[in-house]
Amino acid sequence: MKFRRLYIINKFSKNFPSQACHFSGTTRDVNKVDLYLERAKLIDSIRLCLRSYSPESSLVNLLSCPGVGSFVVANALHSAPSPDSALYLIEALRKVPHFTHTKHTLHALAKVLAKSGQTGKLRALVDAMNSGKFVNVFPVSFMDRMRWYVAAGNLDEVISVWEEWRATLDKHPCTESYNLVMKFFVDKGLDSDAVKLLCRMIEEGALPNCRTYTIIIEHLVRFEYLDSALEIFQMLPLMRVRRTLKQYSTLVKAFARTDQLETAKILLHEMQADGILPGRAMLLSLQKMKEFGFLDDKEELLLELMPDERIKSIGYSVISHEDDIDDEDEGSGSVNQDDVAEFQLKPWLDPAALASALQQWGPEEVSALQDANFVWTNRLACKLIRKFNSPETAWLFFCWVAHQPGYVHDVYTISRMITKLARHGCVQLVDQLLFKIKKEDMILSFSTIRLVIDFYGFSRKGDAALNIFRNAKTICGPLSQNSQLVLYSSLLRTLAKCEMNGEAMDILEEMIMQGIFPDLQTFSGLIHHYALQGDMKTVQRLFGLVRQSDLEPDAYMFKILICAYCKCGRAALALRAFEDMRNSGFMTDAASKEMLVKSLWKEGKLREAAAVEEVSEDIGDNIPLALPGHLYTVSAADLTRIHKIYSRCFTVSEDKFETHESWWHHGKK
Repeated sequence: MKFRRLYIINKFSKNFPSQACHFSGTTRDVNKVDLYLERAKLIDSIRLCLRSYSPESSLVNLLSCPGVGSFVVANALHSAPSPDSALYLIEALRKVPHFTHTKHTLHALAKVLAKSGQTGKLRALVDAMNSGKFVNVFPVSFMDRMRWYVAAGNLDEVISVWEEWRATLDKHPCTESYNLVMKFFVDKGLDSDAVKLLCRMIEEGALPNCRTYTIIIEHLVRFEYLDSALEIFQMLPLMRVRRTLKQYSTLVKAFARTDQLETAKILLHEMQADGILPGRAMLLSLQKMKEFGFLDDKEELLLELMPDERIKSIGYSVISHEDDIDDEDEGSGSVNQDDVAEFQLKPWLDPAALASALQQWGPEEVSALQDANFVWTNRLACKLIRKFNSPETAWLFFCWVAHQPGYVHDVYTISRMITKLARHGCVQLVDQLLFKIKKEDMILSFSTIRLVIDFYGFSRKGDAALNIFRNAKTICGPLSQNSQLVLYSSLLRTLAKCEMNGEAMDILEEMIMQGIFPDLQTFSGLIHHYALQGDMKTVQRLFGLVRQSDLEPDAYMFKILICAYCKCGRAALALRAFEDMRNSGFMTDAASKEMLVKSLWKEGKLREAAAVEEVSEDIGDNIPLALPGHLYTVSAADLTRIHKIYSRCFTVSEDKFETHESWWHHGKK
């Protein structure tokens, strides 16, 4: 996709619906942008002080400034050059009488203690927060505690907290908790444990996300299993998993390092097709590709990653020890060897905090933003648009920044704005932007179009989603068979959410007529939707289409049928699905079995309920906790293939799990 600039964003602020765009009528005592800028200067001063040889009194004087509060201290701690310097800052705070710790500063301190390996002090701090020692500080979440103990490198504490958390839940914990433990295993060289954890994750029904696959890909690349890493990476689009910059960066660097530059070039092309702005971590790889002639017309990619000369640095000048300088040295401008060397830092900037300060977009905020003289880059604009909670504010910023000196919107900022508007159902503005980029012969990424269709499902704009789908080829260019399958699936999901049942079936028929047959997860999603609508005729028709195709219903699809029938009060149909499932060699999970038994009891089918219980007792502990799969996104076959690729690279040795037997208690098939 060729990089092009958009020069025609003018007067767009007039087009935002008047009922949606408004300024707050309340009187504001503080201009939040000015407050943000004041805090940013204080944070920069503290950052510089921590990197200099200034005496402690200088830092205490700085921390005694009226504007220094928990926001400034927390961000200064996060920006500290080392854990020791952060602890030095904490000690200096003890001499500031007016300062009171909040949740933000305490959490920043906990992170510092974790990174410095002070587990005892970290545990004491967590206990103090949980016991209510600090005013207005809530108990620490299990997730935060796990993050800190992972940073501290303490396996026993991580597992202890995770097990404590799991004991409070009726089902599995969040996916990110598995990711934390899995990444910990990878970093500590516990390769087989990481593979085993993925297996446990799938068996317990926690759906792996893009971060899970990032961990797997990085793990494989670390051991030079590049083909396996690439194989998993190429599976992600059909599993409706977002491919991330970190994944691309890891793979491009790996293939460039091993001189597989053609593969790196293909990945670079796919990254642009996914609408992902390259990161600076890829700079050396792109320079190597340019040197060997593999960049072609994509050299502008390289320019995007080069340091922006407009962004000035902050830093100390050379500080001289006056006692060591004589008149001759002073006159000549020479520097003593004991002088402190000059150093430079980029100014502190937090897009989330700046976006929060701009939420009440008005003349005062705009004036303060103008006077701040920020260097507006496309990367910064994308970050701000993403952080805005309100689409109105995001739109006003989008229009304002287009008029700033030296700035022009590109395909990345436009894509970010379009998806933000689509998520909130601003159909008119999305259409206007699409019209403008079409007029400029710009091409949006396929992932942007898919996101727009998905987001129209959230905002219940089914007709708009249909319109985008019909014009997809003119917006993002020719589509491959797999891309069309994913786009059809997204549209069907959106139409189902909008309860446009007739249109959904029409699209399904059109899809099949085009020779693009839905995958199992798409069928599972549609079956679930129509069953909950009580449309059993359509459910039977959909299941019949699965039977007539080359697809074989998996355990997850049978589970969907059983649960949907039970919820609709059709226990007899649920029992039939259960029997079909057994005849296909599958067994339902514990939760679905319980639901089926209760439904049969409720309808007076006691003998049938007893038979289901008897079958479940026969297999004993082998009944699965959950069945792998997810509506519209991933099937059991996909997850099985991922696990197979991963596990074949790291052979699971039974004796390696003896240490963790106490917490590794999933059933063996």
